[in-house]
Parts: sequence; C-alpha cells; structure tokens
Amino acid sequence: MSALSGERLVVRRGAATLLKELSLSLDAAESVAIIGPNGAGKSTLLKVLAGIETPTEGQVRLGRRTLADLSAAVRARTIGFLPQYFEPHWDLSVAQLLRLGAERGERLPADALERAIVAFELAGLERDNRSTLSGGERARVLLAAVLVIDPPVLLADEPAASLDIRHRLEVIEALAARGRDRLSVVVMHDLDLAFSCFRRVVLLVGGQVVADEPAARLVDDRRLDEAFGVRFERLRTEGGWHLRASR
Repeated sequence: MSALSGERLVVRRGAATLLKELSLSLDAAESVAIIGPNGAGKSTLLKVLAGIETPTEGQVRLGRRTLADLSAAVRARTIGFLPQYFEPHWDLSVAQLLRLGAERGERLPADALERAIVAFELAGLERDNRSTLSGGERARVLLAAVLVIDPPVLLADEPAASLDIRHRLEVIEALAARGRDRLSVVVMHDLDLAFSCFRRVVLLVGGQVVADEPAARLVDDRRLDEAFGVRFERLRTEGGWHLRASR
C-alpha cells in the first residue's frame, strides 16, 4: 500500500492548467527527487500532496483515506511540508518557531527541541528573532521546526536553496537518508545532488510526469535532455553524478 498517492490530479488557475491528470504513487519508505524545468508544476504538485492546495480534479490519498477526509491536526502530524518561501506574520524568535513546530506532534521526547537545535546548528540563536537571521539560518530554523516531530512523510520544496555548500550537502544527504524508514520527497533544481543522493527521480514537464525511474536508470535517459532543452554530458564521480549541459 502506498503511503501517499495522487490520483488523476488536475490544477487549473484561470486559463492555465498547472497539473494535467497527474498520478503518482509514493511508498512509505523511499527517497524521491522531483525535477523539471521552470513552470513544470513541481511546487504545485507538492502543495497538493501536502493538502495546502485543493486540486481542481482528482484526489490525494494518505494510506487508504483521502487527504480531504483527515483533520488538519492529523495532516500536520503526518506530513511535514517545507515551502520554498516562508514569511510568518509575526517576527518570532527561533525558540518560538521551534515550539510551534513541536506543537504539531504528540508525545514527543522531552529532549526533542534540544536535539533539533543541535542537529541544525542553532545553538546560541534561540532568542534571536527571525528577521535578524541570515538566509541560511532561516532555512535551517524552518527545517528544524518541521522535522522536530519526525513526521512519517516529508515534502520539501528546494529546502537547501539558500544554504552554503557544506550545509546544502548535509541537508540534502540527511533528507535523502530519511528514505530508509520514512517517505522523503524533495523538489530539486540541483540535478547532480538529485541523481547522487536520491534513489528515485520523477521528471515533470508541463504538469505531467514524463519519467519516473530509479535515479541510476533515469540519469542516462534522453528524456532528461529533451525536458531541459540541452545536451547533458554524464560524468560518473566518486560521490555520484555530475551533469554538464551544453546547447
């Protein structure tokens, strides 16, 4: 049984159709990178799977139940959603944001907040307001607030875009590693990291899935070149893959 699935999803906004009868089935424990050119529908798909946006047609299932039938509290405990952009209405401190994240869970370990602070290198920032943080620090705070309850499903939209190289590698590798016993789905623009870290890669173009394969198989697929309108040279490295594009 799939942990999370979208069935014939359609999203229309005015005259534009952002998702076109898209179906996707995700297992309870796997790491999945979603890739595609700008405007492919990646962020829209993630919001629909998280229940943030309601599809025009189709439905999302969490296990055997439709997402629409579940309470907001159950969805919040089960699905961790990391948006591409996050601007809270109030200028909260790091500690307050982490506590808000922790309130979504039930029966958390007493040291859950402390472990999140250590894991995302936030020690010393607890009293700082979000507005005073750098872009990378804000990204790490958001990650900590979402992951403090260790949700069984994680949907992340470009979670490492504002991080420096070291933190970007650490975060992406950690999110992919969650696929050993959780479902971790991450929208990625960095193709090298997508193919090097994730076991499964889903390629979206024009609101549709055009390829859904194990990363090791899709990396050599010419549909990848067609989707991005370039010719990729595939270079196998010690750490994974490097895709060098040319016209």
